[in-house]
Amino acid sequence: MRGRRALARLRRLTAVRPTGRGAGVLTSGVVLAATGVVLDLPDLVGLGAAALLAVAAAWTTLAWQRLDAGRGALDVVRSVDPNPVVAGQPATTRLTVRARARTGAAFERLARLRLSEQAAHELAGSTGIRARVRTQPDHIAVHYGLVPGRRGRWPLGPVLTTRTDVFGLARTTQPLGEATRVAVWPRTTPLPVRSAALGDVDRAATGARLASTDDSVLREYVAGDDPRRVHWTASARQGHLMVRADEGAGVRPVSVLLDRALLAPAPDDRPGARHPGALAVSDGEWAVELAASVAVSFLEGGHPTRLVSTSPEPTRTEHVGSVRSGRSRLLDATVDLVGLRGADAAQALERTARTMRADRSRGEITVAVLAPQDEPGRHALAALGTDGTCWALLVVAPSKDPGADVEATGDALRAAGWRVATCTPGTAAERAWSALTERAE
Repeated sequence: MRGRRALARLRRLTAVRPTGRGAGVLTSGVVLAATGVVLDLPDLVGLGAAALLAVAAAWTTLAWQRLDAGRGALDVVRSVDPNPVVAGQPATTRLTVRARARTGAAFERLARLRLSEQAAHELAGSTGIRARVRTQPDHIAVHYGLVPGRRGRWPLGPVLTTRTDVFGLARTTQPLGEATRVAVWPRTTPLPVRSAALGDVDRAATGARLASTDDSVLREYVAGDDPRRVHWTASARQGHLMVRADEGAGVRPVSVLLDRALLAPAPDDRPGARHPGALAVSDGEWAVELAASVAVSFLEGGHPTRLVSTSPEPTRTEHVGSVRSGRSRLLDATVDLVGLRGADAAQALERTARTMRADRSRGEITVAVLAPQDEPGRHALAALGTDGTCWALLVVAPSKDPGADVEATGDALRAAGWRVATCTPGTAAERAWSALTERAE
């Protein structure tokens, strides 16, 4: 413990630099002291020594003081709105550096403090941060905007502070406060999940009776709903379209399977062999956005939904039914996803497919976003097709590796009863979804 404190103090000491004034005083002190020694003038030596001591005292004081301790302690409060943030959409950050107690030492520190915020490139982008600063005697308030470019969990902070001593002889830059981890959700695109194909499948599989108007409940209109089911009185009262949903008929649960072989590996992962279907970082993010769009659209369409990503140790994932809380749960599940490679990716898909088959409910719809698979992977996925309705979007990398057997994967899934469509990374979500829902395999 003492060693850590000593190391921290040493770091603070080495972080101090002389200002222009301090460098001038330091140079003058050395010259005066040297001249006094040569000419045997004690007063001149004392004057030079005094200048050197002044710089040394300023240096030591800045290195010794901690901004978050003592009578002049400062606190940092940071908030991001909205939180989590959606990739590509703006967010506002409010940063406040405030005196812990209204003391003269704290006010003096704030008056000589200059701030700069640190942010991951994924949050700040190429333009950096442009902030509005408002200074008060007891606090400094900073407002700035963020437009995150990529899904993930990225650090914001700590604040870098630059301050000088009372006489302006030395300057130091030190961090203040803790970093905030900002969660960034993927972009989602509304998709027409209430298509004619899905409507027919729902009715046939559930064996639901036709409900009367007394059995209906109201929900928000979703693209693809029958206009004849719009409840105009409720729509006028709510200010947006509301439709009648049959309470007795019910809807089928939906599982959206995302193959993590499509994602890029973690940034700190060592270089090595990649899965044949692995995509670039931007393409992998597109796959996450597509899977999230499908899951959220089904949820908002009234289907209990879950988003399942392949994992070497899969666990049972619950369906969510509430649109408000369920949407957050679905998107939260995507924030920390990273890619799997090689044998790990293949093994994860096989185990996840077996787990899904073991706990799927009757008549469940499975929509999978997949990379081309090898023989064991195709066999595991084909087994899912015997228990319910299964659709697959097969993502084909632009530069196809010899091991990426797209045709074999598609043929094996179709033979097992899957509906399959292929697409390339970057295809608009609406276009990829339309290719799948309108395809009559």
